[in-house]
Amino acid sequence: MEKYNFNAGPCVLPRPAVESAIEAIRNFDNTGIGILEISHRTPGWERIMKETADLWKELLNIPDNYHVLFLGGGASTQFFDVPANLLKSKAAYLETGSWAKKAIKEAKFYGEVEVVASSADKNFSYIPKGYSIPEDVDYFHITSNNTIYGTEIHEDIDSPVTLVADMSSDIMSRPVDVSKYGIIYGGAQKNVGPAGVSFVIVREDILGKTGRPIQTMVDYRTHISDSEKNRSMFNTPPVFSIFVMHETLKWLKEQGGVEAIYKLNKEKAGMLYDEIDRNKLFVGTAAKEDRSFMNVCFVMKEEYKDKEAEFLKFATERGMVGIKGHRSVGGFRASIYNACPKEAVEALIKCMQDFEAQN
Repeated sequence: MEKYNFNAGPCVLPRPAVESAIEAIRNFDNTGIGILEISHRTPGWERIMKETADLWKELLNIPDNYHVLFLGGGASTQFFDVPANLLKSKAAYLETGSWAKKAIKEAKFYGEVEVVASSADKNFSYIPKGYSIPEDVDYFHITSNNTIYGTEIHEDIDSPVTLVADMSSDIMSRPVDVSKYGIIYGGAQKNVGPAGVSFVIVREDILGKTGRPIQTMVDYRTHISDSEKNRSMFNTPPVFSIFVMHETLKWLKEQGGVEAIYKLNKEKAGMLYDEIDRNKLFVGTAAKEDRSFMNVCFVMKEEYKDKEAEFLKFATERGMVGIKGHRSVGGFRASIYNACPKEAVEALIKCMQDFEAQN
């Protein structure tokens, strides 16, 4: 039976990227040595590092005054790396979910944090509107997509101060005007590769202004080298994860790039949300105008709550993998990232319709 992967992360990867990774484990770049064993100072690896950064720049139209870094530690490490590099006295944060709360907690170690707006009052089921971004802060931080709660900021915000975004779960899913941001960061394990590597897109002129020393590995300038062959290689980089990222971005380029995948993402999400709204058994949990194109969260309607476990079993038996909702929301969550094929969404919709017919 075919399996359909709706896991929130690590998540579905493009099949060509997986096949390339399997071959590279056996023999990387015709060296006779596998990617898990190769030295990161091998010329072939230096080429992969450069090509990967170039793919980022091409796919997102990243301006020349930005650097693309590949670092370890996940996006959670960036929760303290960002304020370490930028926070002089006060920062502003938009609180839209669990990951935003974690970022706020880490920033408080470095200075004052102003939460300009929060959607905690309704269990983060919407994106706050009508707030003002203070101009006396060092930066304004947002989480563009909230994996747990299924909400997403669909436009690039105009900010009077340096804008920082955690785009872990929607990077490369839509066109982004990178020039509006000082830093974009995230973990790779949603749209751009497996777990083990983080990406940081940073505008160089905002760095080195805190007036205090920064730990060597935390300082972004450590990883920005005048020598391209040393960029993101102050210490041994997560070689395998970056290789799979390279192959994933090659696949994305072959699909037509970010514009093409954005069109497909909207189509997939639209199909699934239409079924949730139509089906007598289900209801979406996020405000309609803020629904995520990446993480579709839904629950049983109140009168059918007792059927939740039954539907999960029903769906699992039909090949749906990873659709159980996060405990903070309950119900179900279908993560339909870039590499999730339209056929998977169609299969889930059919499953929902068949269960409705039985009830």
